[in-house]
Amino acid sequence: MNDIQQAENPLSQNFMMKSLLKFAFPTILMMIFMGLYTVVDTIFIARFIDANALSALNIVCPVINLIVGLGTMLATGGSAIIARKMGAGEQTRASQDFTLIISTGVLIGILIAIFGTIFINKIIWELGASSILFPYCKEYLFILLLFTPANILQVLFQNLIVTAGHPEIGMILGVSAGVTNIFLDYVFIVLLQMGIKGAAFGTGIGYMIPAVIGLLFFSTRKGNLHFRKPVIDIFVLKESCMNGFSEMVSQMATAVTTFLFNGVMMKLLGENGVAAITIIIYMQFLLSALYIGFSMGIAPVISYNYGKQDEKQLKNVFSICIRFILGVFFVVANYICLIFMQIHALFYFNYIIYSDLLIFCCQNVAKLLY
Repeated sequence: MNDIQQAENPLSQNFMMKSLLKFAFPTILMMIFMGLYTVVDTIFIARFIDANALSALNIVCPVINLIVGLGTMLATGGSAIIARKMGAGEQTRASQDFTLIISTGVLIGILIAIFGTIFINKIIWELGASSILFPYCKEYLFILLLFTPANILQVLFQNLIVTAGHPEIGMILGVSAGVTNIFLDYVFIVLLQMGIKGAAFGTGIGYMIPAVIGLLFFSTRKGNLHFRKPVIDIFVLKESCMNGFSEMVSQMATAVTTFLFNGVMMKLLGENGVAAITIIIYMQFLLSALYIGFSMGIAPVISYNYGKQDEKQLKNVFSICIRFILGVFFVVANYICLIFMQIHALFYFNYIIYSDLLIFCCQNVAKLLY
C-alpha cells in the first residue's frame, strides 16, 4: 500500500477522544441494538409462546455461545493480523489472509451444522433438558444449526468491516439484522402461530442479512480490503486462533455458567426457574453490549498502529480507552437497579409469575458490578 492509500485509510488518522468515539460509535450502536433485539426476541417468546419455550432457549444457549465463540475467535484474531499487515503496507497479503479466514469460518460452520444435526438428541440431553423441554429444544436448535455458517459469517463481517475502515456499514448490518428478526418474530410467532420454530426461523434469517450483505460488499474491489485468492497459511490461522482465544474463552465461560445456572434452577424450581434465569442472562448481555461494541470498534485501530510501529499513538488510544471504560462503568452501575426493576413487567406471562425471583436476581446482578 502506497502513502496515498495509507493516508486514505480511516485507521491511519491521529485519534483523540472525540474522533476515536466517533469512529467506534457505529460499532457501539450496532452491539447495543443487537442486545436490544435479542431481548425483544426473548420477550416475544415469553409473551406469545410459553415459559417452556423460554426455558428451552436457555438450555440450548451454550451451543450458540460455542458457535459465536468460534466466529469471534477467528474475527478478532484475524482482524488483528489483517489490520497489522495493512498498517505495515502489505495490502495484498492482508486481503489474502482475510479471504482465508472467511473461508475457514464457513467450513467450520458447515461442519458444526452437519455434526450438530447428527448428534442433536445427545447434545440436548447432555445440556440438561427435561422430557418436557426436549421437543422445544430440538425444534429450536435444529433450525438454528442449519443457519450456523450464516451465524459465523455475520460475526466475521461485523468485525472485519470495521477493520476495512467502514464501521458505519457494520452498524447497518447489525441494525438491519435486528429489524428483520423483530419483524419476522411478529410474523412467525404472533400472526402465523409457528411457536418456537418461528423464533428460530426469525433468528436464522436475521443471520442471513449481514452474511449476504458482507459477501456482496467484500466481493467488490473498491475498498482497502476485499476477496482475493487466498494463500493457505496454517500459521495465519494458528495466530488468528491464538490472538482471539481470549474472546473464545469468554464465550465458553458464558456457556459453562449458563449450563450450570440451568442445572441449578432446573433442580430447585424446574422449567419455570430456568425461564426466570433466562431473562437475567439476556439482560446481562444487553448491558455488556456497550463495552463489547467499543472494544470491537477500537481493536483494528490498535492493530493498525501496532503494524505501523506508532508507539505514541498506541499509548494515546490506550489512555482514551481506559478513561472511557471507567466513565461508562460508573454511569451504568449507578442506574442499573432502576433499569432492572422494570424487567419483570416486560417479560410478564400468565402461566408463571416469578417477579419476586426476577427482582431478587436483578438486585444481586447490580451488586456484583460493585
